[in-house]
Amino acid sequence: MEFRIGKSTFLKELGFVQGVVERKSTIPILSNLLIEAQGSELKIRGTDLDLSLSTVVDAEVKEAGAVCVQAKKLFEIVRALPESDIEVRCNGQDQLSIVCERSRFRMPWVAKESFPEVQEFRGQPIEIPADMVRTLISRTAFAITNEESRYSLNGAKFELSADTLRMVATDGHRLAFIEKQGSFGMNGGKLDVIIPRKALTELAKLCADTEETVVFGYDDNHLYFRVGRRHLSSRLLSGQFPNYEMVLPKDNQHRLLIESARIASAIRRVALMADERSHLIKFDLGSGQMNITSQAADVGEAGESIPVEYDGAQIAVGFNAQYLNEFFNVVQDGQVAFEFKDGNSQAQIRPQVDGDYDFRYIIMPMRL
Repeated sequence: MEFRIGKSTFLKELGFVQGVVERKSTIPILSNLLIEAQGSELKIRGTDLDLSLSTVVDAEVKEAGAVCVQAKKLFEIVRALPESDIEVRCNGQDQLSIVCERSRFRMPWVAKESFPEVQEFRGQPIEIPADMVRTLISRTAFAITNEESRYSLNGAKFELSADTLRMVATDGHRLAFIEKQGSFGMNGGKLDVIIPRKALTELAKLCADTEETVVFGYDDNHLYFRVGRRHLSSRLLSGQFPNYEMVLPKDNQHRLLIESARIASAIRRVALMADERSHLIKFDLGSGQMNITSQAADVGEAGESIPVEYDGAQIAVGFNAQYLNEFFNVVQDGQVAFEFKDGNSQAQIRPQVDGDYDFRYIIMPMRL
């Protein structure tokens, strides 16, 4: 195998594939990439068996072939090379030669046959704009649990019908819900699956720098995404996702509107003095004013008062400041509505201007 490719082009594609490579696997081949050169193209593949990514890029191929090489080290080498063309060649001594200007490297390689089979795109292709996919992921992925033992919560629930697209994520303490109405090409059927967190992270990267349409398909065990010349396949999470519709508040009658930036900055300031384990801050809501306070025995206390247009019942409620901060990290502009029932029930927060999306964030109160 022998090919020539620009440094920046090669580095960009290697960067995409790095995210799916299993670096600490007990199966050594999973820390490798499969690089195939044929015609005028280079195909690069990586997998951890649950998630696979392949990308195709133009290259000057002098001799077709395929090898597996250590992913992290190849990426580090290419990143360190000068901005110039890179010549890659493998010889019959199990050595891959990398030459760029005055720099020379040699790496061991293994045969293509050692690399696991990567799932190819299957199912009826359905198209969704990349900006819509970015919005769905950014509005929900932060609420996915970090507890590996809660298997069915290690991803986001993805529901698609002929006229509705919905994504939901929860860790049991808060829930992020987003819905979009439209025409999505589902011919009478309905898709209801759980997409793993890692797949969402890599899909967001693929959609980050493109306005292309995301084409996806599915079968009983996998979801397939195609963004331009990059293909992502992911095994679905099994298990029962909680009945999130039971959590969505139906009678939160006490409501106030406030500028997102204003309350977000107040929460961040008050949270500086919150307990480091619980991150508890207290909201005292009364006529015309909201008081936000925190205290920790070994640190001190903080408080801030914000004038608000509110004339409902007095409410005292505690929240995890970290959960609120993560919400405001994705909703940075415009007004948000806080909707309460009382100090012991889940609160709902939603932006007032969010395009055509119905985005809701439900957060459980903490004991004061």
